[in-house]
Amino acid sequence: MHIVLFDTPEAHRALLPLTFTRAAALLRVGALTVAEKWRRLLAAEKLYIQTLPYLQSLYEVPSQLEETLYIAGNLLPNADLLQAINTLAPGEGLMLDNKLLAMRASKPLPAQPLEPSKSIEWKGDCKLLQMPSDIFRFNGEQIRFDFDLLVHTAQPAKILDSHTVIYGKDNVLVEEGAQLRACVINAENGPVYIGKGAQVQEMSVIHGAFALCEGAVVNIGGKMRADTTIGPYCKVGGEISNSVFWGYSNKAHDGFVGNSVIGAWCNLGADTNTSNLKNNYSTVRVWSYLHNDYVDTGLQFCGLTMGDHSKAGINTMFNTGTVVGVAANIFGGDFPPKHIPSFSWGGVHYGWQRYHLEELFKTASRMMQRRGKQLSREEMQVLTYLYNQNEEEKQNGYSVVV
Repeated sequence: MHIVLFDTPEAHRALLPLTFTRAAALLRVGALTVAEKWRRLLAAEKLYIQTLPYLQSLYEVPSQLEETLYIAGNLLPNADLLQAINTLAPGEGLMLDNKLLAMRASKPLPAQPLEPSKSIEWKGDCKLLQMPSDIFRFNGEQIRFDFDLLVHTAQPAKILDSHTVIYGKDNVLVEEGAQLRACVINAENGPVYIGKGAQVQEMSVIHGAFALCEGAVVNIGGKMRADTTIGPYCKVGGEISNSVFWGYSNKAHDGFVGNSVIGAWCNLGADTNTSNLKNNYSTVRVWSYLHNDYVDTGLQFCGLTMGDHSKAGINTMFNTGTVVGVAANIFGGDFPPKHIPSFSWGGVHYGWQRYHLEELFKTASRMMQRRGKQLSREEMQVLTYLYNQNEEEKQNGYSVVV
């Protein structure tokens, strides 16, 4: 049986800028991506992704005609959902408020819309990622959920460093090759997962729930507060609270990041700070690509959302609820606007220009080569599409700097 995680255009757009460069199922919430959770729960060797046309070249689609299970890419799994999905018969679909959660088909189907012949209304608990802030909002509970999945397959290593102090040892999972040195880990209020080859350097303090994924590093003296995920091969320092960093991004120096989501291949310069609480304690409004306007998150705490390949120079101060698109380059310190469109280049004191595409490719390639990676032809095609789309939207009054 094929298993396909699918995007709808509306759900995908609601999660921009994070989904500009990936399908929703590749979003990391907790220690694992949505796709990794479903793959483990369904014991699947392989998952397929069905997403928007400009992204589809990044993912494989089923070629053989056999029974296919479709699951919404922004749907977070739980035990009851898993049981209901496994019992679907061909042609049946699980629905929630006219939104398709899952359906079973006798063979792979064309792209959207997917329409079951029989709809079953879901009455149980369900969490869908419907805006970027849902990622840090659900992150603590998802770390706990993923921890229970990981303990069954992980290859745990003993903690041999005599200068490392651990509270709640039964709630700590350290995988082989990880290195802990003279740090403090407090897992009394939530689990702590340290992935393969990860490092926690001297004088760092970690509070659970917390996930440090494969190859990631917490630099000397890092303060990692609860409900935080540091994705694969990231390097972080300073203070981070209830935030999610995806793979290969850096915040290596002092500065505070809270209630934020940072995409892949981003860099936050020394003393970059994010405000996550307004002085008047009111709820935070953020830019929504779905509504082409600012919307109220209903949250009192909300920091920075940053798309892939974006960079911030030293001493950048991000306002509460700032949204940065893909491949923006921000410098000059001070407070930049609350919405910085993709491919913006500049700062408060320098004005804003459009990033040249070839310069973007050079910068991205240099950063990726430092980690032994290359910018693929397909990734360049996606960025080129977004670059051209961004110019078209600006001409039509969308995604402007405000």
